[in-house]
Parts: sequence; C-alpha cells; structure tokens
Amino acid sequence: MRRIGLFGGSFNPPHLGHLHLAEVLHDALALDEVFLIPAKKPPHKSDKDYAPAEDRLAMCRLMAQAHDWLDTDDFELHQEQVSYTYYTAKHFTQAYPEDKFFLLTGGDMLSSFTEWFRWQEILQMVSLACIAREPEEYQKLLHNAENLRQTGEIYLVNAEIFTVSSTKIRNMLRKNQNCSCYLPEKIVKYIREKNLYTGSDAECIR
Repeated sequence: MRRIGLFGGSFNPPHLGHLHLAEVLHDALALDEVFLIPAKKPPHKSDKDYAPAEDRLAMCRLMAQAHDWLDTDDFELHQEQVSYTYYTAKHFTQAYPEDKFFLLTGGDMLSSFTEWFRWQEILQMVSLACIAREPEEYQKLLHNAENLRQTGEIYLVNAEIFTVSSTKIRNMLRKNQNCSCYLPEKIVKYIREKNLYTGSDAECIR
C-alpha cells in the first residue's frame, strides 16, 4: 500500500510556498508520493483570474522535475464541473483502492473545512493533513481537528511556513519585479517566455 498526498489548488503560479507545504507533509507523514493537482474551475473564483490550464499544469511539472517524490496529475483539468475536492478524492480512491490517500492543505483550510462540498464524504475517502504556521494557530486548530476526527482521520503538523501568495507574485511580475526568491528559476523563465500575468488582466487580479 502506497501513501499518497493529494495537493490541489489553482497553482497560479506554483511557488516555493506550495513546494514547502508539500515537502513538510511528505516528510512528516512518510508519504511515498505527492501529486500537484491544478484546478480547472476553482470554486468561488473567476476563470478570468487564471493563466491557461495547460500553462499552470506545465509549471507544476517543472516544479516536480527536481523532486523524485513529487508528481502532477491533470484529472481536474479534464472535468466539466467545478473542481470540488469531493470528485478528485472519489477518482483517486476508486482508481487506486489499495493505496491510502492524504489531502494536503494549509491550516486556514482546516478552519473552513466543514463548509466544503460534501466534506463528510471526503473524510470517508481520504485523510486530511494540515500545517499550522505557529504554536498559537496549532492550539486553535487542535479544536477543529478534534471535531473533524469524529468523521475521519486528521493530521495536524506544526511547522514553519514559507509565507507568500500567488496574488503577490502575479503583481510583482506585472511590475517586472524580481520574484526569484518565491519561484523556481525554471518557472520564472517559463512565465517570461509565455508572457503570463501581464497586460489586459491587470485590473482583475489584485
């Protein structure tokens, strides 16, 4: 039985904060593999805010190249419905019934998890693994975790977070600022070559 992490998100673009979260939970939970799963239609977000799906997937693949435990999956990009985690968890658990799956998230997601689409069913299919950014947040999230443990397995890891947002990076790129401290070099090069996050979308991504 393999232990596999599922890390979904817009990855718009994928940055070192994403990589740090994946690496910390990979090590803490002794995962065999972690999949980066870019969303096609993230809930509650506008399509116009996003680089094309094929570019976000390509950038995820560039990030994964440097790590033998990291991979990508394009399942959500081929779906017509909104990228709800329920459908992704159902796909993986049905396709690989012998494996154990962990849904990787930040602590902020744990706080709002009961608002997710069919969240009880998600916890019947996969374990939830979260990072708390500091001791105070860890203690606060313990309460949320204990409540959720009545439905499924919850893992809470207290670890330092690489703090950065994709929104900040996009704004820096539009201003032609150096963001190499937040992005792998190959992704910076890809963004420049494809001319992503510049031009007419400046008013809608802030």
